[in-house]
Amino acid sequence: MAFLTRRRALTTAGAALTGVLAAPVGTAHATARKHRPRPLWRAHAHNDYEHPRPLLDALDHRFGSVEADIYLVGDQLLVAHDPEDLDPARTLESLYLDPLAARVRAHHGTVYRGHRRPLQLLVDIKTEGASTYLELDRHLRRYRHLFTTYAHGRVHRGPVTAVISGDRAARAPMEAQHVRRAFYDGRLTDLGSPAPASLIPLISDNWTNHFAWRGAGAFPDAERHKLTAIMRAAHSRGQRVRFWATPDLPGPERDVLWTELLAADVDHLNTDDLAGLEAFLQAHDRR
Repeated sequence: MAFLTRRRALTTAGAALTGVLAAPVGTAHATARKHRPRPLWRAHAHNDYEHPRPLLDALDHRFGSVEADIYLVGDQLLVAHDPEDLDPARTLESLYLDPLAARVRAHHGTVYRGHRRPLQLLVDIKTEGASTYLELDRHLRRYRHLFTTYAHGRVHRGPVTAVISGDRAARAPMEAQHVRRAFYDGRLTDLGSPAPASLIPLISDNWTNHFAWRGAGAFPDAERHKLTAIMRAAHSRGQRVRFWATPDLPGPERDVLWTELLAADVDHLNTDDLAGLEAFLQAHDRR
């Protein structure tokens, strides 16, 4: 009797295994996608390079956007917040470009496996904008098929979209190019300008320059209407919006302000607290 019981158990297990092996490949892939954590496209890692593992920590927390400050030193692009922190070993290639290229190869063309939406790499230029951008462009050209490209009036999406922020002098050489591997980070003053989203896909600005509210008390109606108007204008032109200098210390004021940003459909929430924003978006954002 015990033998028969064991035999029945083995037969049942074998049938289950056969069913799994016989399941259509598409079904197996769909199941894997269902259980794969979704990227948090709104999450922007401000000063990403100051984390213990630049880029990699943000990717582990599923961030959709990361920011690196660069200085042109000779023909090298060094990553740091301040000049006194420059280290020849901390280059844009070693911290960002090479790891991204390796990850995209491993994932067969995407940063996040199964998600074709590009990761945003926001590059904040700290030295003179035009010369630094031209050197950056030479660096980006070495990474074929990695970057979203503008070519003769059309945008061709790649696994990573580079957006150039910082020194405003970078804009002139970018506008002169018929082919480029990067895009320009505008300001609210650029909202409604003739420049298209194919040049300025992102509008970023300092929250404190435009809003007095910091998350304490009710969001004033006039400021809420102002935020709504900004978002409507940007989205009507195919542009995304990010604010920096929002409260970033854990607590109710930060959560309340982040909640209002989500309600207004702001595209990127800025933080140095990777785990904090990941938890917030996991609980509140379904986009």
